Amino acid sequence: MSETNEKKVYTLEFFGRELKVEVGQLAKQANGAALVRFGDSAVLSVAVVGEPKDYDYFPLMVLYQEKMYSVGKIPGGFFRREGRPSEHETLNARAIDRPLRPLFDENFRNDVQVINTVMSVNPDNSPEIAALLGSSLALGLGGVPFHGPVAMVNIARVNGQLICCPTVEEALQSDIDLTIAGTKFAVNMVEAGAKQVSEADILDAIMYGHEQIKTLVAFQEQIIAENAKPMIEVTYQTVPAEIDEAVRALDAGRIVKAVVIQEKLERGDAIEAINEEIRTTLEAQYKAQGVDKDDIVKNLFFINRVLEAILVAEVRRLITEDKIRPDGRGCDEIRPLAAEIDLFERTHGSALFTRGQTQVFAATTLGPLRDSQLIEGVTLEDGKRFMLHYNFPQFSVGSTGRYGSPGRREIGHGALGERALLQVIPSEDEFPYAIRVVSEVLESNGSSSQATICSGSMSLMAAGVPIKAAVAGIAMGLVKNGDKVTILTDIQGLEDHFGDMDFKIAGTKDGVTAIQMDIKVDGISREIMQEALEQARKGRLQILDVMLAAIPAPRKELSKYAPKVKIMRINVDKIRDVIGPGGKIIQSIVEKCNQVKIDIEQDGRVIFMHTDVYWIDQAMKLVAEIVREVQVGEIFTGKVVRIEKFGCFIELWPGQDGLCHISKLAEKRVERVEDVVKLGDMITVKVTEIDEKGRVDLSRKAILESLKK
Repeated sequence: MSETNEKKVYTLEFFGRELKVEVGQLAKQANGAALVRFGDSAVLSVAVVGEPKDYDYFPLMVLYQEKMYSVGKIPGGFFRREGRPSEHETLNARAIDRPLRPLFDENFRNDVQVINTVMSVNPDNSPEIAALLGSSLALGLGGVPFHGPVAMVNIARVNGQLICCPTVEEALQSDIDLTIAGTKFAVNMVEAGAKQVSEADILDAIMYGHEQIKTLVAFQEQIIAENAKPMIEVTYQTVPAEIDEAVRALDAGRIVKAVVIQEKLERGDAIEAINEEIRTTLEAQYKAQGVDKDDIVKNLFFINRVLEAILVAEVRRLITEDKIRPDGRGCDEIRPLAAEIDLFERTHGSALFTRGQTQVFAATTLGPLRDSQLIEGVTLEDGKRFMLHYNFPQFSVGSTGRYGSPGRREIGHGALGERALLQVIPSEDEFPYAIRVVSEVLESNGSSSQATICSGSMSLMAAGVPIKAAVAGIAMGLVKNGDKVTILTDIQGLEDHFGDMDFKIAGTKDGVTAIQMDIKVDGISREIMQEALEQARKGRLQILDVMLAAIPAPRKELSKYAPKVKIMRINVDKIRDVIGPGGKIIQSIVEKCNQVKIDIEQDGRVIFMHTDVYWIDQAMKLVAEIVREVQVGEIFTGKVVRIEKFGCFIELWPGQDGLCHISKLAEKRVERVEDVVKLGDMITVKVTEIDEKGRVDLSRKAILESLKK
């Protein structure tokens, strides 16, 4: 450790990179701040705590901001400055929020903001790892009461070898892409994509990652111990005993009876009717007692908390002790399933998947590669040819609400579905299309992201996308009451909200393609996680049976409304000949062939797309004529396109012409070119020579002489 200008610097060698933390110099008016350097990447993390709020939730806001100066770029757009958070930034903010949030006391209601600003980026040194480390440090250094520290690592597997903090090259070769976060005691967040990997291999990677997290947590503990501010004094919003007693007396066990109503809306209405009666009764009592209006509002807030506590306790007791779920299912039982395809004529592929009271429609659309999503960020600038967009309208839960651009939750659920299906998408060479899947949640009672994976997979197969295998998703839950632990298959809304674990697993019959896990309790053992994975595998296979009954394999033919694709390869030196000056040649082909779409790749691939194969074939013939090589001795009939004093130029095919010198226009001497040919005339010529620069010499004279013979 060294100290310079009030700055303290701590270093740790971590998998071949220097991890450096600087405290005490930057953002000193915040409660806590840390600058984390991981190799060449650097993130400034700042935590600020505000006043307590009368909310029924914890007002934590986590931001992750990538500044373009971090990679020496000026932002695009009219204003040339960073705008709203990108999808990548939103997903990273969620990945930081998810492991932090459960570490705060359930009664903590102070405003907390954690801001991560990416100052420098080397793609091989994950700024996301630095951001969560910095966030945890900023909270710890600021004396914020939470059960940290917490840290994150990325894990890959190349040739069977697990790698912590892989480089970009290693990540591309890996069959596991795992992000894991947790404390020194347990894992509490997992995000993973995998190429049909076994559950056992995924579990090994998670356990390996947790061992590396312990090193980062110990590093933080040293820094916090030496630099932390005094713990902030917080007044937790505990429910007054007299309110708790009054609510429970009025309830008299009625909520307990309502919990076991199996139909979601009926159960919700019954519980809300009881709650409303209790609120109205107590509010009337407070008014009769002359209680101040503001105090009545506060008391109603506490009443709602007691009502929820009664509901939570009963749901958890039923599951762990009586092994009864709110809808009457067994712990490993999946809700009724239904699958259907081809709902609409004009979509390229569509499917509807229903699981209990969760219903998701998915549509697949195919387009040219130019329709790929352009991703511009600090770590990459690339085109994404497979996209999945998830929409969750309020009517799906019988509510009214805002409609507009997707929120964090919709972006996160869409990313999970996209990751699960991406593993089975054919390569660009196998299937040269941009592919978009849109998920419309029509009805929801939990696990809509997993239903999205099921309907999305079926819609891809219905569209004729040759995916490697069908993919199904299932959400597992866990409820822990003391030493009693119960694992639930296919959790619904109540179980998700009141449970201790949300473990989403997607995969094929052969292995896992995606995982998302969030754990609210102190931790679960390897054995419990293994049991959950195995229970999920059995459930996944059951769901796949229903899906494959609706569509056993990807269709061999595309929809008649979907664009068809053919590819030809040309010499890269011929690309500009096909394009022509100012795009003139390629545009003329497009116009001649009924607006066929033509994409030319830098490697010489020419991709033709149209709903009618006839026009693709016509365009391919025209391109083939342009790129063909002229041979000496060939005979062409072409149009005179230019006349000079020394001869005329003949177009052999679009983009290729040759010179017929005045001396080779006729058998006798010619004084003026115009005496023999005029602009636009069609004449027959023979190729007599091609020079080293590719210029073609033609002769009409040779044709005339051959006719005499």
